[in-house]
Amino acid sequence: MEIKIIEERIREYNPTGKEEELNAFKEIAQEIVLSGLSRADFFKYAAFQGGTCLRIVHGLNRFSEDLDFVLFQPNLDFKWNQFFHEIDLEFSGYGLRLEVKDRSKAEDTVKKAFLKEHSFGQVLKLIYERTRSDVQVVNIKLEIDTNPPAGSHFETKIIRFPEPFSIVVQDLPSLFAGKIHALLCRDYIKGRDWFDFVWYTSKKIEVNLSNLQNALIQQGPWKGTDLSINKNWVDEQLRKKIENIDWNIAKRDVQPFLRGRQLRTLDLWSKDFFMQCMSNQT
Repeated sequence: MEIKIIEERIREYNPTGKEEELNAFKEIAQEIVLSGLSRADFFKYAAFQGGTCLRIVHGLNRFSEDLDFVLFQPNLDFKWNQFFHEIDLEFSGYGLRLEVKDRSKAEDTVKKAFLKEHSFGQVLKLIYERTRSDVQVVNIKLEIDTNPPAGSHFETKIIRFPEPFSIVVQDLPSLFAGKIHALLCRDYIKGRDWFDFVWYTSKKIEVNLSNLQNALIQQGPWKGTDLSINKNWVDEQLRKKIENIDWNIAKRDVQPFLRGRQLRTLDLWSKDFFMQCMSNQT
């Protein structure tokens, strides 16, 4: 009977094809992971962040791959293993099979774990028929920053699926600071970052400048410098980035995570469009 809840949940997404149906199940699996972490008291020590946080908590209109977290206090000895049992129990309660592996190394600041769900397309009655050549394994990556930059703020949110539970998340200004850090410091083009940037600016979210400054000093081109930033400095650095982006590459990166109307918005992507997004925020 429990598996019916997931099948009904997939249908609520109204997927128009196999890929959208797979994305829907991935997001459902992400919510089940969060439920397991909540039961394991994970959110006494850490908060949810990143693009999937925006999607699940704030309704960002794109799918997201990974679950990203940040510790409240630095702890380089953090280990994912202590939370695997509750996550596994959560999945098995729905008749789903899970494989979990901690892939972290002792020297890693960002600790990683990988979850594989093997039941997709087997125990679930799906809308679109799968063949042997179709993807039957759903992968979810967990990442946690064990040495987070100071200055972040947090809040408690309620997730409604699979049943109501509470989690702790970074607040929106701190989430935006993390996104700006990624935009300024990545050495490759990630269209998903720029899609999220449009969302933040459309909501007129202010940046947590203290958290951003600490992140920039901790990692990236400004690492270890005596950096002092303000909004004008951030705007100037973003303009430099926007001037040099190949927007066709950015579009190709984000396309698999969009559907319908969101795909059509990519026709607008250009230097002028993003410059206007910045202007509209003020």
